[in-house]
Amino acid sequence: MLRLLITSGFVVALLVLGPASPVTWAGERLQTAQISGDPEEPRRHFRIRRPARLAPAEAEEIYRQLIDELVAGYAPTDHPAARDYRGWRRYNSAPYLSATHGNLYINNYVNEAGGAYGRFENAGILPVGAIIAKDSFVVERNGEVRPGPLFIMEKMPKGFNYVSGDWRYTQIMPDGEFFGETHGEGAERVAFCIGCHLAVEQQDHLFFIPAPYRVAP
Repeated sequence: MLRLLITSGFVVALLVLGPASPVTWAGERLQTAQISGDPEEPRRHFRIRRPARLAPAEAEEIYRQLIDELVAGYAPTDHPAARDYRGWRRYNSAPYLSATHGNLYINNYVNEAGGAYGRFENAGILPVGAIIAKDSFVVERNGEVRPGPLFIMEKMPKGFNYVSGDWRYTQIMPDGEFFGETHGEGAERVAFCIGCHLAVEQQDHLFFIPAPYRVAP
């Protein structure tokens, strides 16, 4: 189903995929294989080649229209974070374009255990049980909008994985497909997450929200 959404000076075609329509993302994997590596063992997040660059208010309006469909799409995995994250605190004021997440617009939700995240670079080491969930969506330059994956980081007990700082990385596709999880199903598909976040090992392997989008603690 296709519906038009008019934001402040920006008209987009919102492509409603629903939880049982994996075709678009399967196609996206094939289109980006040359720069992302083997889709079954990628070197980085699948990248959108022609993202639209939106003002914060435009991105927020699109997200407001899309959020219920994102949550419904992730739900078939039965992952607790996919079910609960919408009730957690969001630490960004509007969705922001993330080059490190493949040029998707993302949001950062954190559970109560991870509340120190709101101090950003001064957060220190987050405790066991802290979970960061990032939902996402795509906006192409041609105006097409579609749901993106849910990215999850969960701090596990000491000894879970020394290299990852004991973080477990999980990715859930917008159609509810379980893409991969550290030390679990599809672990090779999310192995690159460890190497990427290792670049900020000194801040508990955490990248933070761009300063203009941060919500004060």
